[in-house]
Amino acid sequence: MTANHRLNVGDPAPAFTLPDAEGNSVSLSDFTGRKVIVYFYPAASTPGCTKQACDFRDNLGELNGEGIDVIGISPDKPAKLAKFAETEELTFPLLSDPDKEVLTKWGAFGEKMMYGKKVTGVIRSTFLVDEKGVIEAAMYNVRATGHVAKLRRDLKI
Repeated sequence: MTANHRLNVGDPAPAFTLPDAEGNSVSLSDFTGRKVIVYFYPAASTPGCTKQACDFRDNLGELNGEGIDVIGISPDKPAKLAKFAETEELTFPLLSDPDKEVLTKWGAFGEKMMYGKKVTGVIRSTFLVDEKGVIEAAMYNVRATGHVAKLRRDLKI
């Protein structure tokens, strides 16, 4: 396998349309005119992913107040996302990418190190997309815990 394709600041954000937890189609273009955080996580209802999602939930008011929306994307099926959203009271869209096409286009799926072994899987990643659909920040291999606080510091939110 070759090195993972990575997005950089200034790149156009790859377009996508994916089903949300209710099966409705959500597109990146739906957020044109607003900034949006697109974050990729391995699996709903796992400890790290739950911590990260709840962190975004708890900071959503401040992020929205700064004109920033949040979208979470994982390979989970919509039914699992719906249960996750209900259990954790998540109020931002969770999108399903079971074929990992969007994950791959964004560089969030591929080789990574896990417990000292090279494996293929979801690379926990976060992006800030500007109002015109351009990558304003690209972060790969982020930590689940404390990530939103770091993001807010880095983005001065």
